[in-house]
Amino acid sequence: MPAQELIPHLFRTEYRKIVSVLCRHFGFDQIETAEDIASDTFLTAAETWGLKGVPQNPVAWLYHVAKNKAKNHLHRKILYQDKIVPEIQNTNSEIYVDEIDLSPQNINDSQLQMMFAICNPSISTEAQIGLSLRILCGFGIEEIADAFLTSKETINKRLFRAKEKLRQEKIRIELPLPSEIDERLETILRTIYLLFNEGYYSLSQNETLRRDLCLEAMRLCHMLVENKGTNKPQVNALLSLMCFHASRFDARIDKNGKLILYEDQDVGLWDSDLIRKGEYFLNCSASGDKVSKYHIEAAIAYWQTKKEDSKEKWESILQLYNQLLLIEYSPVAALNRTYALSKANSKEEAIIEAEKLNLEDYPFYFTLLGELYTGIDIIKAREYFLKALSLVKTQTDKNAVQKK
Repeated sequence: MPAQELIPHLFRTEYRKIVSVLCRHFGFDQIETAEDIASDTFLTAAETWGLKGVPQNPVAWLYHVAKNKAKNHLHRKILYQDKIVPEIQNTNSEIYVDEIDLSPQNINDSQLQMMFAICNPSISTEAQIGLSLRILCGFGIEEIADAFLTSKETINKRLFRAKEKLRQEKIRIELPLPSEIDERLETILRTIYLLFNEGYYSLSQNETLRRDLCLEAMRLCHMLVENKGTNKPQVNALLSLMCFHASRFDARIDKNGKLILYEDQDVGLWDSDLIRKGEYFLNCSASGDKVSKYHIEAAIAYWQTKKEDSKEKWESILQLYNQLLLIEYSPVAALNRTYALSKANSKEEAIIEAEKLNLEDYPFYFTLLGELYTGIDIIKAREYFLKALSLVKTQTDKNAVQKK
């Protein structure tokens, strides 16, 4: 592979590893230093490989250069300290260099610890996702701006403020105590799922970016599953949920980029391997005495991989939504429950429940009412679809409502 193609790929996969290891070594207060060394490593690669060609082992080359740059940084820092603080004498920089370990195990440990540092409640959810995309996923600032449909300047300011806040809070890059794992995992799992949703329900027209967001969220969750201390039932449940959703990725959008509704999707495009993985992780989540919202949502997603429109399927989904609303109420979940009610019982019963929700600012509330009144009162159905059409923001959603 030519250098101009290989380097962007390696940036995505290796930048995050180098930054995590160096940041763990230097401390979170020097995160910019870690990022600068990692970025400079890839700049050196672009310059060198363009002239001399790609080395036999590009990853090992990057790690070697990153270590040397870290060594030079530490050496300069020690010299500076010796001049400013004369009593600091005979400091051996080699001690620091030897501690920089870019072995697979240390890379995984560093990324996992960095995940806990970044997903800290002291910064906003958007900042957590942004930092995760940048540091844990290796996304460029422009890609993050595209994902959030905002400017590079806005993202840079957001990430700068988040880093400053984490520095002020003196956040350490380490795993929490076993007794604190479950509580801290809640924030991490929420961030990972929101990251997945940024891709799955993204307003961006960049198909590659949307898919990458989902895959990166799943990769982060895999890291939690693979670590003994964080391999918890709720983590497996979230990974199961994402596998089920991702299995329908290719079936959700047509060749023109238009959304294909669930009932119109081509089952042949569903990824059977991801469905089997979803089932595996759902089984792995069935331990302990606590049922999380991810367990319930994964079970709902499991039933949605069953294309047949059976009464058993919709009754099961309805009962699961009842449980989900008890665990964590949300208007969207209540709306989805109403749709399941129409399939399990009747549209008339669902209309009564739907009108109680009164979600006047939510376009899909009116889409559902239009769906429920179709076949019962065509005039009302049309009114509700037109109301939904006036509220939806993206062309994809407008196309879906217009089709109805």
